Amino acid sequence: MSTLTDLLAEHTGMPGAAVDHLQLVVAEWQLLSDLSFADFLMWVPLEEGEPERFLCVAQARPTTTATAHPEDAVGSVVTGEEHPQLRRAVVESRICREEDPRWHLGVPVRRETIPVRMGNQVIAVLSRDTNLAVPRVPSPLEIAYLGSAADLCQMIADGTFPTAEPSPGVHTSPRVGDGFVRLDAAGAVVFASPNALSAYHRMGHAADLVGTHLAPLTRSLVSDPFDATEIAQRIRSALDGQPSMRMEAEARGATVLFRALPLRPKGKAAGALVLCRDVTEVKRRDRALLSKDATIREIHHRVKNNLQTVAALLRLQSRRTNNPEARQALDESVRRVTSIALVHETLSMSVDERVDLDDVVDRVIPMMSDVAAAETKVAVRREGRFGIVSAELATPLVMVLTELVQNAFEHAFVPGQRGEVVVRAERSAKWLDVVITDDGRGLPAGFSLERAERLGLQIVRTLVESELRGSLSLRRRKQPSGTEAVLRVPLKRRR
Repeated sequence: MSTLTDLLAEHTGMPGAAVDHLQLVVAEWQLLSDLSFADFLMWVPLEEGEPERFLCVAQARPTTTATAHPEDAVGSVVTGEEHPQLRRAVVESRICREEDPRWHLGVPVRRETIPVRMGNQVIAVLSRDTNLAVPRVPSPLEIAYLGSAADLCQMIADGTFPTAEPSPGVHTSPRVGDGFVRLDAAGAVVFASPNALSAYHRMGHAADLVGTHLAPLTRSLVSDPFDATEIAQRIRSALDGQPSMRMEAEARGATVLFRALPLRPKGKAAGALVLCRDVTEVKRRDRALLSKDATIREIHHRVKNNLQTVAALLRLQSRRTNNPEARQALDESVRRVTSIALVHETLSMSVDERVDLDDVVDRVIPMMSDVAAAETKVAVRREGRFGIVSAELATPLVMVLTELVQNAFEHAFVPGQRGEVVVRAERSAKWLDVVITDDGRGLPAGFSLERAERLGLQIVRTLVESELRGSLSLRRRKQPSGTEAVLRVPLKRRR
């Protein structure tokens, strides 16, 4: 099964920011599917200009009703003639709905398309497909669900949902079926699902929720005064249009998760959606998993400590060595070991074996600048974003970057010369492109990367070919003078 990132990388040239936005939509759309009682398919145009063909890159099925798509639609391609609402949603940049349902595998399905807007551009289309064969009697719960779904879908078309910054804990936040509360613009409850009522009953509120103002009520129930104030503030912030991350609170022995989402279709305040879940029993079972995660992070922490010890021993040996070549070799080893240690330090604080490479690079660069300052007056800076990468990619990539920057320090400038080294990163769905430039004296005549005998370049060449499976070239700059190292790394999942 190809992932969203794999399909976008293989079939589109979508920039990294657009890929990140679609990942945020997919992280949130199970909520949309459940509220809509409908399947959601994500389609991206395959051609530049006026779209005629669309590729399905992701799919979500509702847990609140029967699916309209028992088959897997991911990877399928349709034309604008087969699904004209997709084309209309892109061209007209608005939600479009078919007048009459159509039959799909013997099931009547109503289709609606929602443009996914990022900034001023529609980057994808969501198809909301409802199975009309399932009889449903309109109820207060269904009306509240569909109303909230309509507001959130309009916010996707407006480009205001999901937010640019992902909310921590979105994958483990409460779902619609766990507990659903709809607030009006003043913060009063207009609907609360049975599970939401049960959660509040366990917290000590025995009466109905409808008509009460949720923020002060929740604040009065939560045991810890700091948590109580924080949850009340997050509910108020959602009413003001600010999304909030998941938060956990205890009241009378019950543990409840909360998450508040603003509802602002077309920029108009329409209240907020509060999800809650009673996790009192689940929390006990989760402690074993949390212990395992803590163990993995502790292993990375100890590896980092051991590597730092090795680096310290090498540094001591370097200071006791009189041979300049041996001292230089030991100093280079210290730098390489320290770079790997920084990756493990980042992993020791991660729960999913993924690394924020921007954070690591921003910590490596000052360390290298301090070393270079003793011999030259060269400054180094980063441009662009590397983003989040897997652990298997992070270590060799940091090694390659440090070697290339160090190579520029050592060979591009004469002692005492002023200069600048720029590390520029650009990320798309398929590639991570890194260009390291300097304004030094340039490559020597007849230079060949394949025939280079320097250990640093040999390490770089080996890591790029065997670990990163990418490409690297070094070339002379003309205006201004200097050298340019061009690194391209594929981001597609390794099988």
